Amino acid sequence: MTTHATPGAAAPRRPFPLNAWYAAAWTHEIGRALSARTVCGKDMVLYRRSDGRVAALEDACWHRLLPLSLGRLDGDQVVCGYHGLVFDGDGRCTFMPAQKTINPSACVHAYPVAERHRLVWVWPGDPALADPATIPDFHWNDGTDWVGEGGTFYSLKCDYRLVIDNLMDLTHETYVHAGSIGHDAILESPFDVTHSDRRATVTRWMIDIEAPPFWAKLLGKPGNVDRWQIIHFQAPSVIAGDVGVAPTGTGAREGDRSQGVNGCFLAAITPETETSCHYHWNFVRNFRRDDHELTRAIQKGHVNDGKGVYDQDHVVLEAQQKAIDRNPRMPFYNLNIDAGALWARQLIDRMLDAEQAGPRAVPSQAAE
Repeated sequence: MTTHATPGAAAPRRPFPLNAWYAAAWTHEIGRALSARTVCGKDMVLYRRSDGRVAALEDACWHRLLPLSLGRLDGDQVVCGYHGLVFDGDGRCTFMPAQKTINPSACVHAYPVAERHRLVWVWPGDPALADPATIPDFHWNDGTDWVGEGGTFYSLKCDYRLVIDNLMDLTHETYVHAGSIGHDAILESPFDVTHSDRRATVTRWMIDIEAPPFWAKLLGKPGNVDRWQIIHFQAPSVIAGDVGVAPTGTGAREGDRSQGVNGCFLAAITPETETSCHYHWNFVRNFRRDDHELTRAIQKGHVNDGKGVYDQDHVVLEAQQKAIDRNPRMPFYNLNIDAGALWARQLIDRMLDAEQAGPRAVPSQAAE
């Protein structure tokens, strides 16, 4: 049977807001070479200028649309690899072959870009709304009070919101990460969800439990522990999870974590397309900060040739996306454990609604 679209029916809207800062790369990844990225469906080419600033241009030549990332860098300008048109860091064409007059319309879009928290952030939406003061708080990644070395799953084949769902509901640890950070107490302990205009927080305390292997090794003390998971979401796609354990009864829940060990899992999740994303991750700690061997061991515990904690999530998320593509029923069925993820999605939807309403309705990304 042939089906037809309903006349006048609105096309499904994209799942990501454009008027937001997204992590495009780690700062060390962008140097004096052309690096291609796709952010929110927009192809970009990034490079570092001679004064150290990063430029982000539309990755398509004005002339015949060849990706500029296939060209070369000449000083601070990009030379197209097809016919040699040259574009400066602001996207203006400065040279055309075989003619002295440059068409004044010859330019490519230049995206607002900023560096903060060891990441390069780009703004794929209206440049007039791009305020660097609204870059998400990701200070745990600065490498000062908290240390750790992360990485990126580029082109992870799933909707970026599935990663947010995964991180906002850590009950999956019991099943996906059994033997490392999983524990039945995650299922049995109550949790609270709070939210504001642009943030949502899930808080769970597990009192007087046996420490999971990962945490028991880091703590290095016998006996039961009090464990915490406090997950902070910043719309549209940044998460910082305050996690750790301390010997039971030593005051961690009341604010004294001095007897325990504290870490933070970090995620700056960038939509690539509607069904793929870039997952910039790190796990940082505020103890034994000079122990480089421990830093490498923790990094390896998270990504390690398919055996790490994040590798396990990677497999689940891509398999989930494949199942969604085959069985496109929406909405999902939801359980009580999904409360944090549902609030995160609602905050994203509010941003999308604001964009549809017009630029004056778009709230500040730093709004509470």
